Amino acid sequence: MIAFNAALFAALTFFTLLANPGTLVTGVPLSTSVSVPDPEVSVAASADAGSFWMADIERNGSPPFNGNGDYKIFRNVKDYGAGNGGDDTDAINQAISEGNRCGQNCDSSTTTPAIVYFPPGEYRVSKPIVQYYYTQLIGDANDLPVIKADASFEGMAVIDADPYENDGSNWYTNQNNFFRQIRNFVIDLTEMPMDRGAGIHWQVAQATSLQNIRFDMIEDGSENNKQQGIFMDNGSGGFMADLTFNGGNYGAFFGSQQFTTRNLTFNNCKTAIFMNWNWLWTLKSLNINHCGIGIDMSNSPENQTVGSVLLMDSTFTNTHIGVRTAFKRDPVTVPETGGSLLINNVDFGGAPIAVASDTDQAILGNSGVVKSWAQGRMYIGSNGERVQDMIEVPDVPQPLIGDNGVFERTKPQYEDLSASSFVHIKDQGAVGDGSTDDTAAIQSAIDSVADDQILYFDHGAYLITDTITINKNIKIVGEIWPMLLATGDGFADETSLKPMIKVGEDSTALAVEMQDLILGTQGPAPGCTLMQWNAASEQGQGALWDVHFRVGGYAGTNLQSDQCSKNPDVDHSDPNMNCVGAGLLLHTTGEASAYIENCWFWVSDHELDMADHNQIDIFNARGVLLESTGAVWLWGTASEHNVLYNYQLNGAQNVFMGHIQTETPYYQSNPDATKPFAPQQALADPDFSSFCSASGNDSASCKKSWGVRVMDSSDVLIYGAGLYSFFENYGQVCVGEQNCQTNMVSIEGDSDVSIFGLSTKAAVNMVTRDGESQALDADNRSNFCATLALWRAS
Repeated sequence: MIAFNAALFAALTFFTLLANPGTLVTGVPLSTSVSVPDPEVSVAASADAGSFWMADIERNGSPPFNGNGDYKIFRNVKDYGAGNGGDDTDAINQAISEGNRCGQNCDSSTTTPAIVYFPPGEYRVSKPIVQYYYTQLIGDANDLPVIKADASFEGMAVIDADPYENDGSNWYTNQNNFFRQIRNFVIDLTEMPMDRGAGIHWQVAQATSLQNIRFDMIEDGSENNKQQGIFMDNGSGGFMADLTFNGGNYGAFFGSQQFTTRNLTFNNCKTAIFMNWNWLWTLKSLNINHCGIGIDMSNSPENQTVGSVLLMDSTFTNTHIGVRTAFKRDPVTVPETGGSLLINNVDFGGAPIAVASDTDQAILGNSGVVKSWAQGRMYIGSNGERVQDMIEVPDVPQPLIGDNGVFERTKPQYEDLSASSFVHIKDQGAVGDGSTDDTAAIQSAIDSVADDQILYFDHGAYLITDTITINKNIKIVGEIWPMLLATGDGFADETSLKPMIKVGEDSTALAVEMQDLILGTQGPAPGCTLMQWNAASEQGQGALWDVHFRVGGYAGTNLQSDQCSKNPDVDHSDPNMNCVGAGLLLHTTGEASAYIENCWFWVSDHELDMADHNQIDIFNARGVLLESTGAVWLWGTASEHNVLYNYQLNGAQNVFMGHIQTETPYYQSNPDATKPFAPQQALADPDFSSFCSASGNDSASCKKSWGVRVMDSSDVLIYGAGLYSFFENYGQVCVGEQNCQTNMVSIEGDSDVSIFGLSTKAAVNMVTRDGESQALDADNRSNFCATLALWRAS
């Protein structure tokens, strides 16, 4: 999560006032409009309409720290009177809000989760459906429900994830607006006047997703058409996939700090994507058909608001301009590296102009398939140059290639199965009450579930005191993020890490799939690796989707603001060991292969449940450690606030990282990264005392967590990295001075790594190689971060 103080974040508010003629001075659009994905994207052809298991699966889950024994997690909107041919707005909003849930003036809560289910049919609305915090809106995956905006509709969007008040304030803090899903819908704006309407107002942050949605808008190319499929004005995300946008002015109006977007189709939109502002955005597998402009990133040519865009494995058909940009190589545009663009494996055969200036002059004409083209600052080692041309880049390693460039796999919804195929963990003896040891029950359930069944974790908090081992092919689905919490003396020894969840033995051939789970700790567990992944799967058959590693800051963890609240005025050279989290979040080993999508590795920086919502100090040693030589794909992941590093690759091979995001712990350097964990040689930990001394900079700012550290690793491709340092012991003077820490990315030893679209914040050295600076923040200023189009060693 990106957390700023009000003064710092105010510097960004101007972005929402640009390039949208229907915008108030508060940043609230007068009218917006939405567009939806093809319902066939993720629907099994053999499935019967209305047969989705979600509708009638037994409901055993309960929120363990809620206190209301009658609280309902699952709500079918028809039980509230929706879908009967009238105005369904109030019924749907009642289904969402019932039960003293986290709505206006709440900001965040993990104790009131809700799945709001829409059976097949049409639902007519006259004002926004307001999505509360910790809510999944899910339609029938086999027969998509249609949410139709009435001709008289009034409001920002058909679905609003962060409503505005009349004074311009939001219900939720946009960069803290976590834990939401919307999937399996058609959103229809075609009965509204074409001068208004938006499908989804998606002002969100991490652990959020849109999937399998089709936005239907009026198909009219006149200036009167103002409809938009997605309106995104702010936030810190995030992930979306498998969407289709038909018609409208903008298929999607995007503005967020960073995002990963995959498998989007745009048909007959005036502009498919308007990129209002960003720091970094990765776009993969776009199909843009019969549009005027594919991607317009030319906003504010005199002072660009777009940091960078990465466009991969995409196709443009009968679209006049592929990408519109305000970047100029000569004379240099402002900011100098703003508007950075990387194009890899994109078919512009159907676009007479592949890349155009903000005045629609051709920069790159119809060039067919463009293997690699870039604009921005490119570094080969420490030699940087400003480019706007075709470039040479390494080929994608064969193990990482799928049917359309880099391999991708949609999160399965198992829509061809019936409810009887799901085995409930609570029926197997697990309790999930946050106080019972469920280790044996979980292990027994895993061992006994049949190959054609799915293990279903009913919502709850399951305490685990010893390693759970998975040594079989298995699929695991969680009911709106049940919590698996490591606890006890078995995970106490920080010098001998032990996994809570171990997937396979060394390089075992397994196909293990997991989705919608939370992995964390209850109390300190410095000897715990939350998940060790050893399985050597076939391509994409070992996978995690929406599995979030969340340490501290929420009910049931015993690591909350009542005992771990920040106190920057006290010397923390002897940290509070009651506020230690885990030893390591995720570890891939041996010949392991894993597909990991929209997973957030978060050590909490603030309280989610207690009323103060205060910032907190949680000391978690390590983030994501990749030491495997099989193929690993990371799509839309973030790793934040770990003491030693957020991502580390040691002897790894065949790694694709498709937009990663990190943050340095807010309390560093009080204490710095030498506390409270001693570096372990067996884990190849960084030794900051030795490194900083050898580099000639023994200052506190050198001894801060690495965003990314790569050692002796080969065939590593990073397509988008936003690596941020926002504090020095909770102070933010360093943000304006761009020097909160000395280093952010370390490339060491015999490493073959290419980094495309690197954005760092307040790190003096963006990249070092064996301790030597390769690229400086001061040389690469963008709109908020410093940005590189490309760095590679040679």
